[in-house]
Amino acid sequence: MLDRLPFMLGLRYVRAKRRNHFISFISLTSMLGLMLGVAVLILVLSVMNGFDHELRSRVLGMVPHTRIEAPSGMTDWKPLADRLMERERVIGAAPFVQQQGMFSIGGRNEGAMVNGIDPQAEAKVSIIDENMVQGSLDDLKAGEWKVVLGELLARRLGIGVGDRVTLLVPEASITPGGVFPRLKRFTVSGIFSVGADLDASLAYAHIADMQTLARMGDAVGGLRLEFDDLFAAHGETRKIIDELGPGYRGIDWTQTHGNLFQAIQMEKRMIGLLLTVIVAVAAFNIVSTLVMVVTDKKADIAILRTIGATPGSIMGIFIVQGLAIGIIGILIGLGVGVTLALTIADLIAWFEATTGIHFLDANVYFISYLPSRLEWSDVGVITSAAFVLTFLSTLYPAWRASRIQPADVLRYE
Repeated sequence: MLDRLPFMLGLRYVRAKRRNHFISFISLTSMLGLMLGVAVLILVLSVMNGFDHELRSRVLGMVPHTRIEAPSGMTDWKPLADRLMERERVIGAAPFVQQQGMFSIGGRNEGAMVNGIDPQAEAKVSIIDENMVQGSLDDLKAGEWKVVLGELLARRLGIGVGDRVTLLVPEASITPGGVFPRLKRFTVSGIFSVGADLDASLAYAHIADMQTLARMGDAVGGLRLEFDDLFAAHGETRKIIDELGPGYRGIDWTQTHGNLFQAIQMEKRMIGLLLTVIVAVAAFNIVSTLVMVVTDKKADIAILRTIGATPGSIMGIFIVQGLAIGIIGILIGLGVGVTLALTIADLIAWFEATTGIHFLDANVYFISYLPSRLEWSDVGVITSAAFVLTFLSTLYPAWRASRIQPADVLRYE
């Protein structure tokens, strides 16, 4: 009978209607605090995981893991590409010519980075072919002067597939009539969209056309490399440059987008820490609840002690009560948090479509929608941490209850 006493009385105290309504209010507050803390922590970490995933799969899927460049251009890039493809961690190599320029049409001007690519080789190092919304990379053919634009860039210019646009490059051409900027008219053959800021700043043309425009002859600007592991890029790049020797340089994604990735990781850790403090505060509210319950139940504790209940049993009663309050709050918070993490992207999209308010502007943020990616490992850590904090919160009030002496309480009863 006494072995079951902590569970029976602990759960009964949770369900019982108390004479002191303030105690019930504090219990409810503790439960709600845990629920909100756990739910918000799961939701926020899922959103941060979503940003991290989108950065890796979209932004870093469009930019090269590594660029191997030669300041004077590469004329022997084909043998070099074959040589690099023999390396264990290199899974793709493609030549490129990169040119900063400005597109102009009807008085509208937009700057962009134009990449000259080989359409067949580009699929090995980029996800652009998977994100074409109009047209195809195969439409880019040497000598036809066609270009593929990002969706936001095309929208700002007010053009679509089939329209003609002028590209101005920051190099001057000297003619008998004077010095003029170099320019060329392109026909828009396709539009891509990755849902990131790259949609407003990237364009693609055939590598042969960009070689002609840049007056590079048969040379290319360099090679874009894809590795089997994104995070191996930095180390592998250093090894490749050491092997190639002077005259080559390597630029990996950690140099171009590493700060953004590190910022997301740091924000995830800091937000997780801050929200864990909120969970801890809610959990330690259980201390005040149980302290007041112990004070309210002194007579009951004394009677239990006189009929044979041990200090351990008394301590167990209040540990069970505190854990019951905490577990209820944690489980409700777990359900709410998981539900919101799985649906927040759709809810925000519906709200934006209904109200016309956009939370993430692609001009400011690297993606234009709110991502969410639920990681069950995070859920497990959050739930375990909340449970441990709840358990620790019950120890002091339970210990105080076990130290109550029946004679001192019942002397004046």
